[in-house]
Amino acid sequence: MGMTITEKILARHAGRNRVTPGELISARVDVVLANDITAPLAIKEFRKIGVKRVFDPDRVILVPDHFVPNKDIKSAEQAKEMREFAREQGLTNYFEVGRMGIEHCLLPEQGLVGPGDVVIGADSHTCTYGAVGAFATGVGSTDLAAAMALGETWFKVPASIKFVYEGELPAWVTGKDLILYTIGDIGVEGALYQAMEFTGPAIDNLSMDGRFTMANMAIEAGAKNGIIAPDQRTVDYVRGRVKRPYEVLASDPDAAYARVITYDVTKIEPQVAFPHSPDNTRPVSAAGNVEIDQVVIGSCTNGRMEDLRLAARVLARHRVHPNVRLIIIPGTQEIYRQALDEGLLGVFVRAGAAVSTPTCGPCLGGHMGVLAAGERAVATTNRNFVGRMGHPESEVYLANPAVAAASAVLGRIAHPGEVT
Repeated sequence: MGMTITEKILARHAGRNRVTPGELISARVDVVLANDITAPLAIKEFRKIGVKRVFDPDRVILVPDHFVPNKDIKSAEQAKEMREFAREQGLTNYFEVGRMGIEHCLLPEQGLVGPGDVVIGADSHTCTYGAVGAFATGVGSTDLAAAMALGETWFKVPASIKFVYEGELPAWVTGKDLILYTIGDIGVEGALYQAMEFTGPAIDNLSMDGRFTMANMAIEAGAKNGIIAPDQRTVDYVRGRVKRPYEVLASDPDAAYARVITYDVTKIEPQVAFPHSPDNTRPVSAAGNVEIDQVVIGSCTNGRMEDLRLAARVLARHRVHPNVRLIIIPGTQEIYRQALDEGLLGVFVRAGAAVSTPTCGPCLGGHMGVLAAGERAVATTNRNFVGRMGHPESEVYLANPAVAAASAVLGRIAHPGEVT
């Protein structure tokens, strides 16, 4: 019996010939990641262990991205603690404001994660890196502290679900729509502690940005990780970025799966996840007349260049509806610079949008777009639970960047075809 790509990666990092679902293993890690919310707790626990130095200053990565630029004194103190620890430990990869980005956009861009890696991060959306064929998953700050000291951690090997996406994507349908449709089908616990392996012709033709979006939201289905086996598109992306050796792996033809689920993407249209769950999805044509107050385009889910280009394509020659606030947040400083060079920021500003430096900000109800009671937002973010973006009586509707931009123009949830 063969192994899935997830099982192969874990076996190699555990020094084993094979692993099977349900086994408890200890595995070395290639990258340990934390942010300005999770790092302070991990640092505190690290100091309790009694070791003086992290296992490898090149592989412990700290990115302030949630409450930066600092929104208050508490967030400033958290960022300071993180900054001082990075200096004390001589960390190679600490990214300061002005040179940083939203962590899950930044690490792939900077070549810090590669195919075949094991990556853990004290952030649930660490699963994003499965798009390059890595096993990547979120852990708690205490587990992260131990890994910072030891360079290894424990896992229960997850079973895998194979998702096969057949056909060609219709107009305006993106990776965001595929993952929302999938979560709407299987539910927020549909892949609980399992690996979501995305395959099929539609995935083969999906851009890297679209793949990052899909892997990013595996956690919204309860998954341990999301993963896409590397192909030539992946290799082209990591070539010249990833400076250390990496391993391109794929599932064996006779690998065992808990389930195999097949979708015909030609029947999928842009999706909207209604409050208050990512699995409360429906096609945008069935959204009805939902008036909105705010639109957020950005986050670790949809803050990449393809997302900004899609939004600009919709917003060109339009103005934001007078009753709507449109906030656009490029995922990294490099994406911001590229959007500036391509003239996209000019499109956004002329349309009446506010453009922010990279930050997670509004996604978690932190700053830069917190909602008041009764307000509704369309967001390209990943979660829309009660109070996720502010007041518990606010509402968040998840959608792709084109739907978000069209909604900003018309003041209600809208299909991009209505304004283009």
